[in-house]
Amino acid sequence: MTKLAIFIAVLGLTLPGLSTAQIAACDTRTNNTSAKLQECVTLDGVRAHQAALQAIADANGGTRAAGTSGYDASVDYVVEKLEEAGYAIELNPFVFTFVPPATLEQLSPINADYETGQFTGSGAGTLSGPVIPVDLALGNVDWPADPSTATSGCEAADFAGLDFSGPADIALIQRGACFFSEKAANAEAAGAEAVIILNQGNSPSRTGLIVGNAAAFPDGSPSNLTVPVVGASFFDGISLSQVGSTAFINVDPPQLVTQTNVIAELPGMDPYVVMAGASLDSVLAGPGIQNNGSGSAAILEVALQMAKVKPRNTVRFAWWGAEESGLVGSTAYVNGLSQEEQDAIVLYLDFKMIGSPNFVYFIYDGDDSDGIGAGPGPAGSGEIEAFFEDFYMERELPFKGTDLSGGSSYGPFIAVGIPSGGLFTGAEGIKTTEEAGIWGGTAGDQYDPCYRLACDTFDNISLQALDVNSDAAAAAILQYGMNTEAINGVRGKGNFKPGKTGPSM
Repeated sequence: MTKLAIFIAVLGLTLPGLSTAQIAACDTRTNNTSAKLQECVTLDGVRAHQAALQAIADANGGTRAAGTSGYDASVDYVVEKLEEAGYAIELNPFVFTFVPPATLEQLSPINADYETGQFTGSGAGTLSGPVIPVDLALGNVDWPADPSTATSGCEAADFAGLDFSGPADIALIQRGACFFSEKAANAEAAGAEAVIILNQGNSPSRTGLIVGNAAAFPDGSPSNLTVPVVGASFFDGISLSQVGSTAFINVDPPQLVTQTNVIAELPGMDPYVVMAGASLDSVLAGPGIQNNGSGSAAILEVALQMAKVKPRNTVRFAWWGAEESGLVGSTAYVNGLSQEEQDAIVLYLDFKMIGSPNFVYFIYDGDDSDGIGAGPGPAGSGEIEAFFEDFYMERELPFKGTDLSGGSSYGPFIAVGIPSGGLFTGAEGIKTTEEAGIWGGTAGDQYDPCYRLACDTFDNISLQALDVNSDAAAAAILQYGMNTEAINGVRGKGNFKPGKTGPSM
């Protein structure tokens, strides 16, 4: 079964709105068929939740990252909506290491604030002082070397002849040739009180901000750094390398904080659990309305419109925290389940980013029929993939496989053998010419140009993709809530088809 488009379809969809009568019907009826549920899971409903998440970010410093007040307010919003619909809520706690945002400001010969972040294993501190370049290879007039030759800071000899005798000297080091930990440790040994590591600049993928791991040496032993270590882009590093450059750095120590996942469920008659989840948090840099607000908003609207349904299987919805910090919330949840509780979960459906502006309709490749990357998911994952393929085919929409690599909240579930699948519209990957010919959009640009950036706001969205995929999520969640025979061989109450209802507005 190939995942490249089976149908090269018309992408300019008409999005009819609901009549007043239809809206009233959605408020009172039980949406126990795919057609009824898709009619009531509207684009307007999903967008209202995204607007609320944007307002939360605006009121909390532009972010909804776990560990911040913006995440707490996001949890409160989801809980409030679910409780209004009659759900009993579990706030599932977990502890994670919150890394506060770092500050990097150039004070002279120009004044500029730079995007930055602290490296894992960094020490903490606040200081202002001279920036001292260390064996840089920037490839410009002042430093006519090839950035691909950068070995900056890899040898103690790189610091010979440099004066780090002042009280707040900052070593400016370039990525390349050795571990970040080795570069930072050599700088600290030379007397630097802080370290800036700029990206290498030897390819387009190595020009942006670099923030990495400096916690251990190549042999695995800890680096035990005490000086603050922050990152910079290649071009900001060029500015910081100017003669007479001084800078201000602030790095606060990491904090252990308790956050919560939001869990809500519709109890079923059979002893099986069907889970659907999305990441609720954003990155520190921005509000995260597409990543991860698109999936969170969609499954929230599905949950609200399913509130009156009495499923055959228990349907459990999850909004995960600290996923942008390494799938912390979903991992803690799965690891906290007993073996019996894990065994009860028939499948997990993942909806992280489902409205990317330069989208492709990706389906997680559960059976590894593409033969790319990771192997197949746990038995049953291919059947989930096939359900979504059927959904797109019934709408005459093209689709494509994407690797079931474990990189989203389904990762902890497949790690313990739970069949998983879901939808994805692309993140930092680059749209190909072939893909642009099928789905439209711009070849050579990222699927989501604002991925993990401050510009991931309410307007960073494809309404078309969000609308279609919200319906797809609704169809899958209801289908498996009623019948998991395709996954575990147990017949449920009914066998619903995805339904060729038109997209709703």
